[in-house]
Formats: sequence, structure tokens, C-alpha cells
Amino acid sequence: MNTEVLGVILQIVLMVGLAWPLGKYIARVYKGERTYLDFMKPVERLMYKLSGVNPDEEMDWKKFLRALLVVNLFWFVWGMVLLVAQGVLPLNPDGNIGQTCHQAFNTCISFMVNCNLQHYSGESGLTYFTQLFVIMLFQFITAATGMAAMAGIMKGLAAKTTQTIGNFWRYLVLSTTRILLPLSLVVGMILIVEGTPMGFDGKMELTTLEGQKQEVSQGPTAAIVSIKQLGTNGGGYFGVNSSHPLENPTYLTNIVECCSILIIPMALAFAFGFYLKRRKLGYSIFGVMLFAYLVGVGINMYQEMNGNPRIGAMGIAQNGGAMEGKEVRIGSAAGALWSVTTTVTSNGSVNSMHDSTMPLSGMIEMLNMQINTWFGGVGVGWMNYFTFLIIAVFISGLMVGRTPEFLGHKVEAREMKIASMVALLHPFIILVGTALAAYLFVHAPEFVASEGGWLNNPGYHGLSEMLYEYTSSAANNGSGFEGLGDNTWFWNYSCGIVLILGRFVPIVGQVAIAGILAKKKYIPESAGTLKTDTVTFGVMTFAVIFIVAALSFFPVHALSTIAEHLTL
Repeated sequence: MNTEVLGVILQIVLMVGLAWPLGKYIARVYKGERTYLDFMKPVERLMYKLSGVNPDEEMDWKKFLRALLVVNLFWFVWGMVLLVAQGVLPLNPDGNIGQTCHQAFNTCISFMVNCNLQHYSGESGLTYFTQLFVIMLFQFITAATGMAAMAGIMKGLAAKTTQTIGNFWRYLVLSTTRILLPLSLVVGMILIVEGTPMGFDGKMELTTLEGQKQEVSQGPTAAIVSIKQLGTNGGGYFGVNSSHPLENPTYLTNIVECCSILIIPMALAFAFGFYLKRRKLGYSIFGVMLFAYLVGVGINMYQEMNGNPRIGAMGIAQNGGAMEGKEVRIGSAAGALWSVTTTVTSNGSVNSMHDSTMPLSGMIEMLNMQINTWFGGVGVGWMNYFTFLIIAVFISGLMVGRTPEFLGHKVEAREMKIASMVALLHPFIILVGTALAAYLFVHAPEFVASEGGWLNNPGYHGLSEMLYEYTSSAANNGSGFEGLGDNTWFWNYSCGIVLILGRFVPIVGQVAIAGILAKKKYIPESAGTLKTDTVTFGVMTFAVIFIVAALSFFPVHALSTIAEHLTL
């Protein structure tokens, strides 16, 4: 078997193998049971004391959401101030200047919502100070926010009837100290050993093989790369992200970073089953997500390893596959695996350029984000799946003539309205944003020209670039088809709005559904209860997700990725 394919199989087996015990551990952390990291309790108590928080105070879903939104608003103001003023702040050996207001708005919103969409180049657009005290800080906080929201939902669903769903601050701290920080230390040490920089010196001046002088940026790279992957953040320390030889220097670091992207999202699917003591339901959810993920990996590997037919028609051998935009040291198979791994989550990091992937690979990358439920970002990916679970329960109940129930709680009109609005918001903001950009490109050429023209590829691929940008923003992903000139007034503000809507409206809706269900009278299971942990219901949920989420985007893909594929 091809060694590249063996490498991909190894990574997938490693992810699944590590996810199960990690999921069990995460469930124990959120339930307050004893773990190996209980020695962190004094640090946690100090944090609660300094912030005036009572971690034992139970919150209803409204108070839970209020705490979540207020802390994010605070960090937005914090980030805006530091990004605009970074040019006069310390830890700036390369002399990088402050960001403009519209770029700082986009950057701050993007990292605050766990998207890490970058309309700047990492090594020149930020200083070491803002890399640490905005970017890395946000990468911990936003990942922990999503995990805390999921913990609250699990707490509400696990109880038979309750008015509260736990304490947001406690879940936020536990997510950081017991899960994200320990894993980041392990991954960071591996990266340092393999050659990823970790220091505060300025640019190195090196002599190339041609005898030319070249300046190479460095800095506290390893610390930031580890949490960007584990927290499904994805923002590149360097402009070309994990295709950079210092950010991802070896094939071992490539394996570690790729596995880090999916390890927590996979584990959280298992954690749900362990927390609620419904392992079969957790396995069912994991199975649906894994099936969709493997289908995407198979398609992208086939497309990228078989090369570009246009080049093949010229009689040029493509032994390595479609290698445009890829690193030779990584290869097309590992690049294809990463492209699916990073888009089934809200990670967005890249080890190859998605703008150069084959059209159908680009379609899979976008569909992963447009569906936005296959593992997804830490916490919020499972929560998006939870939305479709509620819809599937309601539809299935009506089809078989049973009262729609989920975990002993009736699913009624109020929950369905919220779930439907959350499910339909995602395609709405993506398609409206893309339509607006396409309209301006065609009917307002002077405005587009004033912003640099936006597109280098005005045909089918140009539409794909604009569609990808809003898809990535709405899915809190952050990757892009980088042929798009996006550091402009229009793209910074329009994507910023999509980022906010795509992050906070679903979280509010999903936590509200869990809070409302938790308050209802518990109904014990009986012979008439709709089983939600069966293969049949898993298939039903997959069908609902595909019909509601994926088919909404078929017309625009017919005009972009599919049309481009048919021209090859």
C-alpha cells in the first residue's frame, strides 16, 4: 500500500484511539469527579477568589448565557485596544505597526468567536505582545467558552427536571486548566523538540543556498501553535500557517498537529455519552460524524492524489498528485487529510493552500463548513449536531405517530422554532453575504476597484473564493481561498458581522433549548418512547442534516465548484 495512504490511516486510527479515553476523562472533569489533575485546585480557587466568582453557584440558562456574553464583550474591547496600539507596546523587536480600526475589528471579532480568520500575515501583522496577550489568550478563552456551553447543556440534559444548568465560570476554568492547558503543554513540548521556535528574539538573518541574505521571523511559535490546533482555533503564527517549515517542521509535527485538531471534538462526542450514562447514544453520534468525515477524506485524497487532468493531458507526469500549493515534504495525501480535518472542525489551519485544491476537494471543504456538524469546533460542533437531533426527533416522532421526546423531555413547538431558526441562520448568512459580494463585483466595479479588485479569478473560481470566505466566517473556521483580496473595508466589516451571528446566535439558541427541556417534567422511557441511540435514528439524523444543511448550497455550488470541475 502507498506509504502516504498508510500515514493517513495511522493518523485516523490515532485520533479515534486517543479520543475515547479523553472523552471519559472530560466527562469526569465536568461532573466534578476525581482526576489526576486535581492538584490544579489551588490555582483554580485563587482564580475564583481574585475574580470574585462563586463556582458553586448554580445558574439558570439565562444567567449562564449572560455570563458567557458579558465576558466575550470584555475581551472584544481588550483586543481592539491592544491591536490598534500594538506598535507602541513592548515585545515588538521587528517594529510592526498597529492595525487599522477595520482590520482590528475583524481580527478581534474573528479570534473572539474561535474563527481566527486572518486578513493579515501573522509574522508582519502582529507583534509578540499581541500574539500572546490577544491571539493566544483568545485561543484559550474562546475554546473554553464553547466547551463550557456544551458542559452546561450536558448538565441540563442529564437531570430529570432542573431549573439550572451549572456554573459558566466553573466550566470555563475547568476547560482551561484541566483540558486545554495540559494538552497544550504536551503538544508544545513535541513541537519544540522537533524544531519549532520558542523565544522572543527578532528576525534571524540567514544566507540561502544561492548566497542571498534572507530574514526569517521567529518568536513564541510553539506555544501558540499547540493551542491553535487543540482549541480548533487555527490562526497561523506565520502567514502560510502550518505549511511553514518553522510552524510545522517535520512529518511527525504534521501528524501531531493534524491529530490535535480533531482529538477534543471527537472526545466530546464520547464525553456526552459518558456524562449522561448513555454510551450507546454517544457512540451513535460519533459514528454518524465519523462516517461523514471518512467520506470527505476519501473524496479529497482521490482528487488530490490523482492530479489535475489538464496537466495530465499535456503529457506531464504527476507522480505526487496535484502538488500546486502543497509542500513536497508533506505530500498530497496528508494535505488532503488535513483539508478535511480542518474543515469538519472550526479549526481552519492549513498545511497546503485550499485555493489550489481540485474543485471537488474545494466543494468538500466548503460543505464540511456549510453543514458544520461533523465534529465541529470544541463544544460548539456537538451543539450544532444537537440542533439537528432536536429536529430529527420532532420529525421522526410525527412520522411514526409518537410524542417527540429526547432524553425524557418532550420536544414541543417552542424548541422546534428555536432549532429551526438556528439551523436556517447558517445558510442564510452565507448565501446573503455571497450574493451581496457578487452583486457589488458585477454592478459596482468602481467600488470594488477602489478596494483593490478583490478577485484574481473572476470566473467560477472567483465565485468559489467569495463563497468560501463567508462560509468560513459563518462556520467560525478561518481558512480561506486566498486568491481573494480580503483586507479591505468591505470584507473586514461584512465578515465581522457574519462571524458574530454565526457564533453567538447558535450558542444562545442551543443553550436555551437545553434550559427549556431541562425544566420540563421528566417522562420515564416506555415501549412507546422513540429510541434515539439506534442505527436507524442515526441514519435519520444524517438525512435531516444533509437535506436541511447541504442541499441549501447545491445551487451556488452548481455555479462555482461543480461548474469549475466540469470545465477540467
